[in-house]
Amino acid sequence: MRERAYHMEAIAKRLEMEYSEEDEWGMMELVRDFRLFRRGGRKRVFNILRYSTPLDEVKVSIFDYRFVVSTGKSARRYYQTVFFVQSKELALPEFWMKPEGFFHKVGNLLGMGDINFEEHPEFSDQYYLSGEDEELIRHTFNKDVLHYFTVEKNWCLEGVGYYFILYKRNVLFPPNRIRGMFEKGVELWKRLA
Repeated sequence: MRERAYHMEAIAKRLEMEYSEEDEWGMMELVRDFRLFRRGGRKRVFNILRYSTPLDEVKVSIFDYRFVVSTGKSARRYYQTVFFVQSKELALPEFWMKPEGFFHKVGNLLGMGDINFEEHPEFSDQYYLSGEDEELIRHTFNKDVLHYFTVEKNWCLEGVGYYFILYKRNVLFPPNRIRGMFEKGVELWKRLA
């Protein structure tokens, strides 16, 4: 992991972002209510790249996240990379989106929870989308956002208020793909703002 920290710090410099190997900015406190951060124990946010606009109106971070799931006699560690935005330009309803699996499709047939878009069947086939305020979620997921995720596959997205996180479940992006993740996240923020 020391080598990864070295590469992440180098990427931060190239992207003109701040870097911290440990969570000195209190990132875990900001993201703890998202579903991703409710699983497991021994949670840790590290290798944080952060950018803020001059008046802190927009804060963008990319970081590694680790959590542990214990099952009796054994424990398994999960690692992944997360893109996080805090922006006063956002006014998001609470929602969560993930790639749609077999059990989600069965649930759809039974009328359970998934928000589908008749005019965008590709999105609806690829993703499970849920949340409390369906009307506001439909407004948030405009045609630009729906098209974005029709092209960009297998992402998870969670949002509420001024915040959203973007990640691929249990994927720790290699350092040479961090810039691409940053660019995808910023593009998505522009579409949601």
